[in-house]
Amino acid sequence: MAESPAHKFGQIIGDNLEDAIEPVLRLFAEKHDLYFDKKGHRSVRPGLKVSWSDSNGNAHDLDFVLERGGTEKKLGNPVAFIEVAWRRYTKHSRNKAQEIQGAIQPLSQTYSKSAPFKGVILAGFFTAGALRQLKSLGFCVLFFDYKSIIKAFSKVGIDAFYDESSPLKLFEQKIKKWEILTDKQKAKIPKELIRVRNKDVQTFVEAMERTIARNIQIVRILPLYGKQFEYKNIKEAINFIRKYSEKNKENKIIRYEVEIRYNNGDEIRGIFDDKKTAIKFLNDYL
Repeated sequence: MAESPAHKFGQIIGDNLEDAIEPVLRLFAEKHDLYFDKKGHRSVRPGLKVSWSDSNGNAHDLDFVLERGGTEKKLGNPVAFIEVAWRRYTKHSRNKAQEIQGAIQPLSQTYSKSAPFKGVILAGFFTAGALRQLKSLGFCVLFFDYKSIIKAFSKVGIDAFYDESSPLKLFEQKIKKWEILTDKQKAKIPKELIRVRNKDVQTFVEAMERTIARNIQIVRILPLYGKQFEYKNIKEAINFIRKYSEKNKENKIIRYEVEIRYNNGDEIRGIFDDKKTAIKFLNDYL
């Protein structure tokens, strides 16, 4: 089935949104010595998609990933997962927000050692509820409203406005205008998108900076000793605590609890049964 003109023009807008944010992310990656991965050939992975698997073996395709220690031939440690999405109508925004959440949340949990940055670049129409849902889950949201899209495309003489009543002929006209543009003219659209939302873009970059360039503030180790006691109800547990002698010492280690706290407020915790695994965990943060 041939692609509809409406869908094709929507794809053009989405591609320009990705083209707008890509140089910003690439520059950030270079500044912080990170590998910047996007759709395309990379010898370490099959196909063109940027795909990562969660702890349950489910693969999730992403737009951009920043990796520490990554190369063309080696997967690094993911420190930022970033998705880009454009939606013209609010009726589709909630589903898209849930789709993004469903892709990045499991990966964030799988790679929790990194406490990765979760970024979303959205454009068009997204309900306040959809944006609030993502922010409540720790996503940093960079939002380009529809007026920004229209203004950017107007730089090259294309009226990007349309609605559900727009005829197919109108989309065909917009696509024709796009296709006859030179590469130099097309490049004006992503640049204008960044210009009109420059302050919001900088806020997004600063949020990445706080997460990725954070410093360890304190490492807290709690060795736990003693025998474990279990009771079937609260009353029995209270009676045990009342009668328990704190002078009674057990020399056998139960576990090590480790907490790493960063200067941006992030915390990473781990519980380990022995020294070897606790040290291995901490070695990842050297």
